[in-house]
Amino acid sequence: MTIPFHPEFRPELISVLGSKDYREFRDTLIEMDRILTATGLEHIFIEKSMSSMGAMRANAGLFHYRTMRLALRYSILLGITGNSYRELSRRVADSQLFQWFTHTAYLDEVRPVSKSSIARFDKMFKSEEVTELIHNLNCLMADEVTAANLLYQETALKFDKIFADTTCVKANIHYPVDWKLLSDASCTLINVIIMIRKHGIKYRINDPKHFLRDMNKLCIEMTHSRKKVGAPKIRKKIFRRMKKLMRTIETHAHNYYRELEARWQDTDLSELETQVILDRITNILDQLPQAVHQAHERIIGGRRVANKDKILSLYDPDIKVLVRGKSEAEVEFGNALYLAEQENGLIVDWEFIKEQPPGDNKLMPESIKRITKEYGNPESYTADRGFDSPDNRLDLEDLGIINAICPRSVPLMIEKLEDDIFCILQKRRGATEARIGIFKNAYLGKPLRSKGFKNRQVRIEWCILAHNLWKLASMAAQRRKENEIELAEAA
Repeated sequence: MTIPFHPEFRPELISVLGSKDYREFRDTLIEMDRILTATGLEHIFIEKSMSSMGAMRANAGLFHYRTMRLALRYSILLGITGNSYRELSRRVADSQLFQWFTHTAYLDEVRPVSKSSIARFDKMFKSEEVTELIHNLNCLMADEVTAANLLYQETALKFDKIFADTTCVKANIHYPVDWKLLSDASCTLINVIIMIRKHGIKYRINDPKHFLRDMNKLCIEMTHSRKKVGAPKIRKKIFRRMKKLMRTIETHAHNYYRELEARWQDTDLSELETQVILDRITNILDQLPQAVHQAHERIIGGRRVANKDKILSLYDPDIKVLVRGKSEAEVEFGNALYLAEQENGLIVDWEFIKEQPPGDNKLMPESIKRITKEYGNPESYTADRGFDSPDNRLDLEDLGIINAICPRSVPLMIEKLEDDIFCILQKRRGATEARIGIFKNAYLGKPLRSKGFKNRQVRIEWCILAHNLWKLASMAAQRRKENEIELAEAA
């Protein structure tokens, strides 16, 4: 499917003097734009995404093409800047450079999009489409001609040395204190009741905000009860009051659910909007008995609840408890992420794990298969001791891959340290630790804001694309600057 149209005229960027950091940032963004357009990656990606729409009129096709281009570039900017939807919407409206990159600057006006549009853009493409785009970008850099044209260097990038590690992508939730779930549930249900009342449906209740105030008071009392004498008994009394208030709120929520379901046609709500509100109530009411039981076991019974039976968030069921054993985070709440990079720092393989993660050594075989499929059989595989196992050693030996995984066995470790190649690869692996820190803090943000496992997975892949593009563009900008200096000196 081809959408013929004349490219828009983009205003020239104004020359900025005296700000080296800005000029370096601008040069990198310009190189990113050149990589997307000169390789045809952007055009091919959008055409493939549009092919599922079938035949359409030229004007409609052009509209969808421009919308998808906006979605692609805004999603990349989200990864580069780490901004929220609202912050990025403001920055694009105020920044000529971002307007130029996103194609929202015209000769007579600027047309940035709203935060709601950016939120839709972030979820517009499928995970498989973004994954394919990342691999296509990486594979292009393995071609010497492409590397010469885009990276200004004679040698292409290689994907023979693989460095891997795992981390935890923390969920955007407060610390999951058991009784706090009741506060979350009451807040959601009361806000939904207030929304329903605004649309004209009212049923036997005073001002709903009184319930929120009462629950907040109980939460404050529960927080400060730890410092008092006889704290366990005080906490039990407060929790019983919280349960009583929660039952009252639950009853009102059931009543308003029934009334909205029967009388939604009397309001200005559409059927779809009504269903969204009903689903929001159902989500809380379905989990409320387990949340109350969980808090009861901990506060009243003084019994531990198994991690597999815990509700960590009423809004994201796929969050897991990860015992990391780190000095700054013994336990983390989120999902495990496996990352593998090549020698230049491009991320070539990843896996965002929905369930409780297996041991690191279980992740290596599938990763090798995926890397071999996309880039060919690697020459070496380097990781920390968590990836070591007898089976992995045999697998790497059978595949003819250099095993640079740090062994668990002390005698084997002493033997490995005599190998110069192992020492060189392990020394390089230190940069992988930094790569994960940069990726999590600079690209994903602290914490990752997307809700739901599927949305977080897609956002992670957009961040991987943004990271690889930024890495390649930085290499190109630096190499071009060096070439210009060499030509100036030769002249």
